Amino acid sequence: MNIDLHIHSVYSDGNLTPQQIVDVAIEKKLLAISITDHDNVKSYKIAQDYLDQISEEKGKQALEIIPGVEVNTLWNGREIHILGYYMDLNSQSLQDMLAYQQHARSEQTTLLIENLNKKAKIKITKEDVNSLVQEEGSIGRPHIAKAIANVGGARNVIEAYNKYINDKSPVYVKRKTVSPHEAVETIYESGGIPVIAHPYDLEFAEDFVKDLMSYGLRGIEAYHRKHSPAMIEYYSSMAEKYDLILTGGSDCHGHKSTKQLFLGNNLVPEWILHELKKEKSRLEIASN
Repeated sequence: MNIDLHIHSVYSDGNLTPQQIVDVAIEKKLLAISITDHDNVKSYKIAQDYLDQISEEKGKQALEIIPGVEVNTLWNGREIHILGYYMDLNSQSLQDMLAYQQHARSEQTTLLIENLNKKAKIKITKEDVNSLVQEEGSIGRPHIAKAIANVGGARNVIEAYNKYINDKSPVYVKRKTVSPHEAVETIYESGGIPVIAHPYDLEFAEDFVKDLMSYGLRGIEAYHRKHSPAMIEYYSSMAEKYDLILTGGSDCHGHKSTKQLFLGNNLVPEWILHELKKEKSRLEIASN
């Protein structure tokens, strides 16, 4: 059976509700999933409550949902994402970090909108963007790009990205975020398993992984839709070398129509789940 440990819902930049994700996962007979929204864990309880309801009706548990998150961080001008699994979602340090990240997202949006109004003469408001975001969800670049397109500032979302939502644009404002080291440390201190996400574009991946290990990094996302078989082998060897676990997922953001972004389409073997659970047990024993 397949698993998918990297999925986004409407609580960040995905198009599926937590309930729809559960329905599709069951339909595809997935063994386990994790909804890893950007800087947001709101989807977990919604998905789990919905699964419990389905399981009660059917008389059996059809799926396992693992608490997850993907933290957007910056390091030396590079955006680096850190995945977390099995955290205590009520941990104060985790909640504080996510609150900081949400404030940073809101602040970035406000400043970017000001620049769009003044420099690009594109008249959008914070309300235009907020209307595209799930209540209590994470504001992201896709929402801003869609808002720009909706008011005629670009022909479509892709053009909005190319003209305004990138570092080279004179209107763009970088978000203030935690560092990857802080994200790893917070996830670890919250009882979770920190994992470096999709390192395909990190030419300094091995040195960086070694650096993050001193803050609690415990895994590498080797199975990803942008990783070739050779890359999977490379990251698997790195994980073995440094006694780290492997994870993986589809990095799903879309509907069935966007097949390359759809959940469960990236083959992640079942043994990954067993290793993740073993690591969780090991951490629990070590903390006692």
